[in-house]
Amino acid sequence: MLKVNINGIDFKNPVIAASGTFGFGAEYNDFYDVGILGGISSKGLTLKQKEGNDGIRVFETPSGMMNSVGLNNPGIDGFIKSELPKMEELGTNILANVGGGCFDDYAEAVEKINNTNVQIIELNISCPNVKAGGMAYGIKSEVAYEFVKEIKKIAKKPLMVKLSPNAENIVDMALKCEEAGADSLSLINTLKGLAIDVYKRKPVFDNVYAGLSGPAVKPVALRMVHEVAKAVEIPVIGLGGISTGLDAIEFMMAGANAVQIGTINFSNPLAGKEIIKEMENFCKSQGIKDINEIVGIV
Repeated sequence: MLKVNINGIDFKNPVIAASGTFGFGAEYNDFYDVGILGGISSKGLTLKQKEGNDGIRVFETPSGMMNSVGLNNPGIDGFIKSELPKMEELGTNILANVGGGCFDDYAEAVEKINNTNVQIIELNISCPNVKAGGMAYGIKSEVAYEFVKEIKKIAKKPLMVKLSPNAENIVDMALKCEEAGADSLSLINTLKGLAIDVYKRKPVFDNVYAGLSGPAVKPVALRMVHEVAKAVEIPVIGLGGISTGLDAIEFMMAGANAVQIGTINFSNPLAGKEIIKEMENFCKSQGIKDINEIVGIV
């Protein structure tokens, strides 16, 4: 009933734990068998180990949260040696989310992942290009096109490109990534926001701006997924504020072939299990025998 196929890979259901919100999976295995998930996207990985940002990293906002974690991670080698073997024991598809500060870092990281059992490489193009003044690869379509085109030449796994809602034109960005060879797209990443401590009279985060996620961004995410899914021919994975099974159904009706759940994992560690069950119950109540029947019907 809930089986989907993304880039030739079978998923037992469309629910994937989003990068940066689920660790490497084992942390949540204490709450429920995470092997029931369709997949898990790893913490954002960089070529070298990163300690992340100083100061406050997570801040609650109305109907959501802001984060400035800074890609704290063990690095690609550390991931392959210590974390990936444990992920492989969880019994679900593995997506490796890859970030970096310049093209060479991305390229070397992707080459290393090519030699693993990771099913899909999720390319995070929201990272700032340190060699181009700090602007993210995912802001200008032409920059993203060249970047994805070159990474695609290296990648031996299906390449899922994660789009930033801060792109100048999200539909053009999606089309350029598809043209460059992306096998699938995931969207949206966090929205750029600001929080101020009025008593200290300064920004809450040391980096000033931070990423906004959670239910507050859902209408924006849903709109962007709808626009992109109607424009491209490759699979689209929708995320942004999904908290319930019905939220996930909305994204699929908007054109998503699968979904990712993120912020909800912090407030409800059982969310993945509950969302899958809610989707099953909805399909049964509506006489839907195959979840793919509803993809893009809106």
